[in-house]
Amino acid sequence: MRKKTLAAAALLAAASLTLSACGSGSDDDGEPIAVVSEEAGSQKAATVLDKPFEKPDLVLTDTDGEEYDLREETAGRPTLIYFGYTHCPDVCPLTMNNLAVAKQQLPEKQQDRLRIVFVTTDPERDTPTALGTWLKGIDPQVIGLTGDFDTIQAGARSIGISIDPPRKDDNGRTVSDHGTQVIAFSPKTDGGYVLYGEDATVEDYTKDLPRIIKGENP
Repeated sequence: MRKKTLAAAALLAAASLTLSACGSGSDDDGEPIAVVSEEAGSQKAATVLDKPFEKPDLVLTDTDGEEYDLREETAGRPTLIYFGYTHCPDVCPLTMNNLAVAKQQLPEKQQDRLRIVFVTTDPERDTPTALGTWLKGIDPQVIGLTGDFDTIQAGARSIGISIDPPRKDDNGRTVSDHGTQVIAFSPKTDGGYVLYGEDATVEDYTKDLPRIIKGENP
């Protein structure tokens, strides 16, 4: 089910950023989830946060079935984090493909530095094997993580992303309601300082990634 969550505009900004979740349907508003600022009339896909998020303190399981300490493994590296699930019918595969295509435009050294992390919101179905198979068709270098739902939910909330436990929709299908932000973390500070909504395109990421890899504002 699609749901919209509003992020409060802070300090000098009066704008708000609308975020959605996978599926199709309602336009119900939710609670503010992030403090952001935008220039008036700005058409940029990237939103630079007034106060960067700390990187989630998550220790989960990767697609090889090995323990993966997110903070430790990505320390000092430009990192993009996205929460979603492999059975998502629309936003998740589009977002991950956009990131993968944009990454391929980078020089090889920059590709090697960048970490793209996909954390499942549906861990019961997204086992390490299932995640690995799905991500192999997108970009085998993407880090896929799964584990205990409560741990994942707490990690998502720490960076302003709302996710709910998987549920059955009216047709009996299991769906996962989750925020669709991509958060970029600086290699200089490890802080999550840039936010992208689901409308970000391949071109947006292609333009911005070289600066994010350097820890600069896009």
